Amino acid sequence: MKTIAVFTSGGDSPGMNACIRAIVRTALHHGVKVYGIMHGYQGMIEDQFRVLGSDDVGNIIQRGGTILKSSRSKEFLTTEGRQKAFENIQKRGIEGIIAIGGDGTFAGAKVFTEEHNIPFIGLPGTIDNDLIGTDYTIGYDTALNNVIEAVDKIKDTAASHDRLFFVEVMGKDAGFIALRSGIGVGAFAILIPEVHTDLEGLIQNLDAAYKRKKSSSIIIVAEGDDAGGAYKIAEKVVAKLPQYDTRVTILGHQQRGGSPSALDRMLASQLGYEAVNSILAGKHSVMVGIVNKQVVYTPFEQAIKHHDKVNTDFLKLAEILAA
Repeated sequence: MKTIAVFTSGGDSPGMNACIRAIVRTALHHGVKVYGIMHGYQGMIEDQFRVLGSDDVGNIIQRGGTILKSSRSKEFLTTEGRQKAFENIQKRGIEGIIAIGGDGTFAGAKVFTEEHNIPFIGLPGTIDNDLIGTDYTIGYDTALNNVIEAVDKIKDTAASHDRLFFVEVMGKDAGFIALRSGIGVGAFAILIPEVHTDLEGLIQNLDAAYKRKKSSSIIIVAEGDDAGGAYKIAEKVVAKLPQYDTRVTILGHQQRGGSPSALDRMLASQLGYEAVNSILAGKHSVMVGIVNKQVVYTPFEQAIKHHDKVNTDFLKLAEILAA
């Protein structure tokens, strides 16, 4: 294999640039030419390819986001769109592709490989940490630290004004960010999609806390919680507990941004290195991850169909420490 390509797809995550850097420099070490595909699958269709050299990935390890840009492509969902992408890959002699993203990225890679026999290696680039086959995804640790830093500041205001804050964090289908950040900030309650939210129980606990003179509290809400987002839940609580001075904060996309943490830089670098070695060794249609400090390869069909489960011990831990 003499020529490969790399792209990022789906939501950006801190550490993607560190991963791109590792892929390019590892490939060059082996004498392999590397193309960067701009804007993910859409750039593959629109012929947005650029050759990447060592200097192109210099001084990017500390940068958030992705120098290759990212997007979600509706056109790639069509047979015609994938055919355009294949023609652009073929004319450059690209023999293998490394895709950095989440399960949607891997689903696209799986279909593309089946249709056009192009080897793909996947790397877990998502802040949600919800993929089977790796203990941590690229960007998750940084997102956690971003949430904790923001909520620590909110707690100062909550304590100063005796307020109840509902803080909504990312997690449409998975509560990993909410759960770990909630424990990290000492949240009164953590509401996640994986567990049914007992609003009446929450209201009773808040009422009891108010009666014992607990003056301020933080409740972390994953955006995909079954009781609704932070605003909807706060409205229901205020209707029953008007004595609370209640505020809502939506952290939003600031969770994705910023310089990647040391853990994310190391993880991204290791995975990028392993991805190149894997594709040169003939592996394909697998996601490379780290489980118990060991490199593991998870077939795309398993990574796509299965999301990792929350640790129920953490839920109990959060409940006890919030008392």
